[in-house]
Amino acid sequence: MEGLDFNVISRTWPYLIKGLEYTVQLTIIATIGGVIWGTLLALARLSSIGWLSAIAAGYVNLMRSVPLLLVIFWFYFLVPVLIQFITGADRPPQIGADRSAYITFILFEGAYFCEIMRAGIQSIPKGQVGAAYAIGLNYSQAMRLIVLPQAFRNMLPVLLTQTIVLFQDVSLVSLLNVTDFVGASVKIAQRDSRVVEMYLFVAIVYFCLCFSLSYLVKQLQKKIAIIR
Repeated sequence: MEGLDFNVISRTWPYLIKGLEYTVQLTIIATIGGVIWGTLLALARLSSIGWLSAIAAGYVNLMRSVPLLLVIFWFYFLVPVLIQFITGADRPPQIGADRSAYITFILFEGAYFCEIMRAGIQSIPKGQVGAAYAIGLNYSQAMRLIVLPQAFRNMLPVLLTQTIVLFQDVSLVSLLNVTDFVGASVKIAQRDSRVVEMYLFVAIVYFCLCFSLSYLVKQLQKKIAIIR
């Protein structure tokens, strides 16, 4: 351990915090967008309309069958070319790394949140839907007022666990030269030649955050189980 300089962390702390803030921000926005998109996909998959259910199932299966890194590169490099081809523009539009990151994570994570929400919806007894129809509610009202609130509650621990996985996956945006927590650490490590110190620090931070969040999710899961 001789020759290691962990003071590089204190010297670059504001820059690291800025990167961590970006990671948390992307995680929160991708989670909210992914849950909304995933819920719509889940409703589509459970729909009695055959073609709608097939399209939603195909989308979910595609997203869950390819690596996230590949999807990020697809959107960042190929989507501008496709837009140029469709619109007939002179050059591909500049979507940017930030927009690519947000859109990609929402679209990708929506497929995983879809399966979680679908399981939550199917866990609600069909008798409750029948009771909703009996008191005059239509399908949309029954889903919005009765089924979805219970599904969210039942699946909350799983949704939060997937969010922790998303928090870890956000580190992949550093490959697009986005200054997230990992990206900021990589830049400092390369500039100051402190690779070991920075990567060790990043690993410790991720471990502490993810372990703490996982513990809280387990406690929440036990509390929900007791309430049931």
